Amino acid sequence: MKTAARFRVSSGMKYLLIALPFMIFTFMFSYVPLFGWLIAFTDYTIGTRITALQFTGFSAFTDILKQKNEVLRVTTNSLAMSGLGLLSSPLAALFAIMLNEIKSKKLRQFIQTATTFPNFISWIVVYGFAFSIFSNNGLLNTLLGQLGLPQSSTGLLGDTRYVWVFQLFLQIWKGLGWGAIIYLAAIAGIDQELYEAAEIDGANKFARIRYITIPSLMPTYFVLLILAITNILNNGFDQYFVFYNPMVANKIEVLDYFIYKLAFIMNEMPMSIAVGMIKSFISIALIFLANQASKKIRGTSIF
Repeated sequence: MKTAARFRVSSGMKYLLIALPFMIFTFMFSYVPLFGWLIAFTDYTIGTRITALQFTGFSAFTDILKQKNEVLRVTTNSLAMSGLGLLSSPLAALFAIMLNEIKSKKLRQFIQTATTFPNFISWIVVYGFAFSIFSNNGLLNTLLGQLGLPQSSTGLLGDTRYVWVFQLFLQIWKGLGWGAIIYLAAIAGIDQELYEAAEIDGANKFARIRYITIPSLMPTYFVLLILAITNILNNGFDQYFVFYNPMVANKIEVLDYFIYKLAFIMNEMPMSIAVGMIKSFISIALIFLANQASKKIRGTSIF
């Protein structure tokens, strides 16, 4: 008994030591920065120590109300981008199903590698490709001119009518293969006897996908959908920073970019942190609401 207990302790300590670097990383970059929230309640200027700042109460939060039109605009952009992302979320599952049905192992591996690779490409590099193709002097406009078709004076990068759809297309291109990995893992976990029994009963390929594969993927899809809803205000920064230009600024500026602009362009650090705090509190509330929804709909919580 003592030997078994010592083995459990040593085994548990081993796993704890493995997890320790990640725990330290999470603490340093997710919890220590929360100390900076104090700046939202002070009259902060860059370079001043926090201990030397003057307490101003909730003035930064009241300043947000004075810019409610701007906040409403960037919030609308954030919700629009995230909403389009939610509508396109089934694509990863559908792509995984299609990929799984390819019989040639080499072809399947090639397609999976080719579609996963863009996830590791920097948004700066993606912008370079997009600029060379979709700018007013890019490849697309040049081909349209040679074919005698109407050309865009601004190019797709400067057209406010298609900015949301264009950014969604880039997100899908960059993340489709990566997002399909978790669904491929879920498909691999489906009991193959179900497919064999269905095939014996005369079910064709589409029937097996409809009645076995898709229902088996629904729990995974539902959890990922709930997590995406909880992050509906977190669009990220890199993509919108590199594609930002004056012609589409009104449509492409999301909350994360707005926080950056307040802090480093307008020198309104307290207000930027206040906006970030509000966004964080909303995200936390959405997590708990999503957890309650999961309990009611699925009977299990997500955490």
